[in-house]
Amino acid sequence: MARTRAVDFEEKQRGILSSAAAVFAEMGMEKASMSLIASHSNVSKALLYHYYPSKDALIFDIVRTHLSELEEAIEAADRTDVAPQDRLRLLVKAVLANYEGRDNEHKVQLNGTSALSEPQLAELQAIERQIVKRFSGVIRDINPDLNKDRPLLMPVTMSLFGMMNWVYMWFRPNGPITRDEYADIATTLILEGVKAVS
Repeated sequence: MARTRAVDFEEKQRGILSSAAAVFAEMGMEKASMSLIASHSNVSKALLYHYYPSKDALIFDIVRTHLSELEEAIEAADRTDVAPQDRLRLLVKAVLANYEGRDNEHKVQLNGTSALSEPQLAELQAIERQIVKRFSGVIRDINPDLNKDRPLLMPVTMSLFGMMNWVYMWFRPNGPITRDEYADIATTLILEGVKAVS
């Protein structure tokens, strides 16, 4: 007979993912052990293996959950009924708001996927492509001539992601600007810069 799920299965799973992300972010993917993750998660090693049979499975679920929740936040913030410039600003704010408090998960996403299998990478890349496609579509609406003479839409789109994805390296909650203010800065840089790109 199949083992039934505990009532608090998802809550425990979320706690394990959060703790594992912290361990991976601090120790690196190679040095982090399942024993250390179990200890940091306040669960037994046996229980950890019940949820995740390997470090790779943990890394995959950390990144998959992080990207899926990011995609949901972006979708919820998207407004096709507003001007493309305003729509882009809403999307950038959604990304930066979603990243708040998730530096560990973000580090795992940026540094931990090299050991994943091809099917796992394909699943993660499919989510990433959907996110990028939404942004590139809005940027194309802002400047339809971006791809006219040369394929510049993707470089411009990825430049915006560079501004958003590396914010964890320098942003401090008690710094000179808020996350929302930085979202406005990043959006303005793209909006003003995209006018000159052709």
